[in-house]
Amino acid sequence: MPAWLITGSSRGIGFELTKQLATVPNGIHTIFATCRNPATATSLSELAKNYKNIHVVALDVDDDATVQAAAETVTGLLGGKGIDYLVNNAAWSQADGLDTANPDTMTAMYNTHVAGSFRVYRAFLPLVRLSERKAIINVSSELGSLGSMDDPRFVELFPGAVFPTYSCAKAGLNMLTRKIAKGHPDFIVFAFAPGWLKTDMGGPNAMDDVEPAVERHIKLYESATIEKFSGKFINQWGQEVAW
Repeated sequence: MPAWLITGSSRGIGFELTKQLATVPNGIHTIFATCRNPATATSLSELAKNYKNIHVVALDVDDDATVQAAAETVTGLLGGKGIDYLVNNAAWSQADGLDTANPDTMTAMYNTHVAGSFRVYRAFLPLVRLSERKAIINVSSELGSLGSMDDPRFVELFPGAVFPTYSCAKAGLNMLTRKIAKGHPDFIVFAFAPGWLKTDMGGPNAMDDVEPAVERHIKLYESATIEKFSGKFINQWGQEVAW
């Protein structure tokens, strides 16, 4: 029974991933769905009432104490078993411009996307080591790709220097992914561009619906190997993205 730890599970991609894993017949997945405040995560709490293989755990990636407490909780619930899939998904974005963005927003972005993912990785590393799968997926964005900045397709969607704080933070997450992959050659570690999806964060003008996209994500996660994906930046179609 594979065990999943998913950050940012109260909405968007994280919620849909939790839902789809939970509803696989025979409850073959154990899901630790984390969020900052379970008391206000109404949809997630309702889902967990109907599926006993979901464990809702308080975890704020910006706060080291809650990350450590969550790791202790999950360790106890696993009873000596490990986490097969660690999905660093917690994220937020800001529709800012290069000359109008607040430097404090840049700092906060890095705290969530880079330092937050690093906190989660460090806290749950012992549990990943215990698992058979040993997969770490850092959910990034093509906005964090330096190579995509000159791609005509991408320039048409995101002209100019838009989303600088979010883009820089995701680029930092990509480097963290490379470092983890180098440090753990026996793990499956990759950065993942999930696509521009119709979620609270992606907005109604996004290109893809979240449900079919997450179906693709799960298939990709489950088919990933060290040889195919580790140390790389992969999109939802299994194609490599330029760093």
